[in-house]
Amino acid sequence: MSSPSKSKPAPLAPDTQVGGYRIVRRLASGGFGVVYLALSPDGQRVAIKEYLPASLVERAPGESAPVVPPDKLALYRLGLKSFFEEGRSLAQISHPSVVSVLNFFRENETVYMVMNYLDGASLQEFVITARELKRKKIFRESTIRSLYDDILQGLRVVHQHKMLHLDIKPANIFITDDNKPILIDFGAAREVLNQQDKRFRPMYTPGFAAPEMYKREGAFGPWTDIYAVGACIYASMTGYPPYEATQRMDKDRLPAQLSKLRGVYSDNLIEIVEWCMALDAMARPQSVFNLQRELGAEDARRYTNLTLSEKLRLHIDELVNDTKSQVKKVRDVTRFGAVVQNSPQPGRDDPFPRERN
Repeated sequence: MSSPSKSKPAPLAPDTQVGGYRIVRRLASGGFGVVYLALSPDGQRVAIKEYLPASLVERAPGESAPVVPPDKLALYRLGLKSFFEEGRSLAQISHPSVVSVLNFFRENETVYMVMNYLDGASLQEFVITARELKRKKIFRESTIRSLYDDILQGLRVVHQHKMLHLDIKPANIFITDDNKPILIDFGAAREVLNQQDKRFRPMYTPGFAAPEMYKREGAFGPWTDIYAVGACIYASMTGYPPYEATQRMDKDRLPAQLSKLRGVYSDNLIEIVEWCMALDAMARPQSVFNLQRELGAEDARRYTNLTLSEKLRLHIDELVNDTKSQVKKVRDVTRFGAVVQNSPQPGRDDPFPRERN
């Protein structure tokens, strides 16, 4: 594994000029880049994403150009090329459900992507807020179907341009103030770096990453993004991320979790989630069109409630799993003096607190 930098590379300082744009402030940063609020030459607010992989570069406060150690230069340039190609591809896509790339350029020995600045909040924030109201439904079924139909229309165009998103999750679905969902934060450069260098930590989001993303030789395709869409629908129904793919491959509790939603959401919507989240990539919808057709079907929807014996069986299953969790927690505390199962792990980006039952 590559050794981590002593400190994260510093973001560009406010009032820095880059490509004719003036940096106002940093909005967000991750392992592969920094996003800034900036002003265009005519005074319009824009968002600028800078390619700045924290594991490969250093930059001191007040500096503009990143410093790349010689042994990491080849990998840095590979990611840079992918980031540039991503910007060029996104600039060709014009769809209301896909973030608009207005410009992209090289400067300071890196690449910048200029995008529309959006007012609103992420779907993740909406999910958490709705969950805290403790209603039976996080979102109405009609809201879910309408929201994801819009997202799928945009994703279909992305796939038609031979691109994949590879990091679809509620945090990367932005809901504007006029209630339009937009896919943001594509991850092509990240995935290229993951696949090209075995020392590089794979970055994935537990619960939303398809099983093939955990494998060095995994075959990615539209089905990879479709798994993530299914996971997002699940989160929009329950308020929580689904279990991680690696956990599911060991013991798949998704069917039991979905059973709890019977009678709350239609059988069809529950089946769609199970279809999208099949562990076998070939058992999922192979194209966004196939999924759109099913999600938009106007057939009469059945709502099948759990029988008393099914409810009892689910309750017993939860009790058994709760007991196992408690035993594991005690063992962890005894061995390490801390609950290691809840400690952050490198290479993960935990979206929001997991369901504990």
